Amino acid sequence: MSRSGKPVLCAIDVSNKGLDANVLQEAARMAKMNDAQLDVITVLPDLGMSIVGGYFDKDHHEKALAQASALMREMIEEALGPEANASIRHLVATGSAYEEILKAAKAADSGLIVIGAQKPDLHDFLIGPNASRVVRHANCSVYVVR
Repeated sequence: MSRSGKPVLCAIDVSNKGLDANVLQEAARMAKMNDAQLDVITVLPDLGMSIVGGYFDKDHHEKALAQASALMREMIEEALGPEANASIRHLVATGSAYEEILKAAKAADSGLIVIGAQKPDLHDFLIGPNASRVVRHANCSVYVVR
């Protein structure tokens, strides 16, 4: 099926199980409204380059990627259902969250990035650091979901 709109990229944090459901639902709504492909990304921290990386098994990263992918698919299915999940492009990246989100949006020529405002444990009125950086540096529109 050919889509007419530019892809919508939705960034979620798989460590916030269930808390990004509203972000996924808003992204799906925006993609449907624009007849666009929905891409969902989650980003794992890059521990391999830090001093901490030396404490993990050499296959730890591959296991972490597989676990993040499974958690992401589970979160999407719970929030949007299995039919919607089947048509979504799933992306798991490693590195700085905002940099990887921006890279994925550029690579897909996304027309919109949908991202949550902050982690639930931040009790301030500002958007979180990753959302803030994405808003400042994105080449497309960014929809921040509270």
